Amino acid sequence: MSTNLNFIIFVVAVALLFDFLNGFHDAANSIATIVSTRVLRPHWAVAWAAFFNFIAFLFFGLHVANTISLGVVNPTIIDPIVVFSALVGAIFWDIVTWYFGIPSSSSHALIGGLAGAAVSKGGAAALKTQGFIKIGASIVLSPVLGFVLAFVLMITVSFICQRSTPRKVDRGFRRLQLVSAALYSLGHGGNDAQKTMGIIAVLLYSAGLLGNNFHVPLWIVLSCQAAMGLGTLFGGWRIVKTMGMKITKLKPIGGFAAETGGAITLFLATGLGLPVSTTHTITGAITGVGAVTKFSAVRWGVAQRIVWAWVLTIPATAFVSGLTWWVGHLWLQ
Repeated sequence: MSTNLNFIIFVVAVALLFDFLNGFHDAANSIATIVSTRVLRPHWAVAWAAFFNFIAFLFFGLHVANTISLGVVNPTIIDPIVVFSALVGAIFWDIVTWYFGIPSSSSHALIGGLAGAAVSKGGAAALKTQGFIKIGASIVLSPVLGFVLAFVLMITVSFICQRSTPRKVDRGFRRLQLVSAALYSLGHGGNDAQKTMGIIAVLLYSAGLLGNNFHVPLWIVLSCQAAMGLGTLFGGWRIVKTMGMKITKLKPIGGFAAETGGAITLFLATGLGLPVSTTHTITGAITGVGAVTKFSAVRWGVAQRIVWAWVLTIPATAFVSGLTWWVGHLWLQ
């Protein structure tokens, strides 16, 4: 029992490491636009994003955490080896995509890892079909909704400001970008950190450490928010460059439209308990802003490479986590 408890504590620590890497890897989601438009210097931008990442738990319920805990795989399949294997797959993918500067979804890396480990242990029956349909829909809908909202916002604010001078528009939207970046960071912290909360909570519940009723203790909430906030504070600059500069050229008005469109998408998804990808969402929003100027303003070659990373995320992490589970299973035997 003592050895098992020690391993559970170790897996919880690995989960918090993943949450740190999630914040580090996905820092670009929160700060790329505000850095590329030069509204804030990089070190101030990450501090701004990290603060709002941390306080996100004050504004949202735990619907996403409950979806991850109980709606993706059968809770009876969950054990420390399954969770550890899922985290290994997700961490592997985060490190690989960070190294190559490719924006990918830490959320879907975690879900793919969980699926791969669960199937390795219990077969396809371990998965909950309805949960994966939800996640599959979010993969498609979150960037599309981000694109549409940012596109409409960009057209709307451009129409409103058409009689203003470019200098006045820039000055006004530099201030508004502070608000939109804060809102997006709230949405990022509210949706992304909850996935790790759900993983830790279901691990402890399956081990009988949460009593008879499933819930997410406050210490898990605070630990996950803090880990994500610290990760964002360190920032992943390789991906910031891709998100903020390589997809399309942004000005403060475009940064505001992209962040606001992305924030609305995340707020809606978190309220509905949908574990969407913040990376997919902001990439769709940035692309939507670029498409308003002209279709050729978007570097579609860069966007295509990002989409390929999205397509490969779940199968790649599922494979790595499944392999990890088999190695761990054989080692324990």
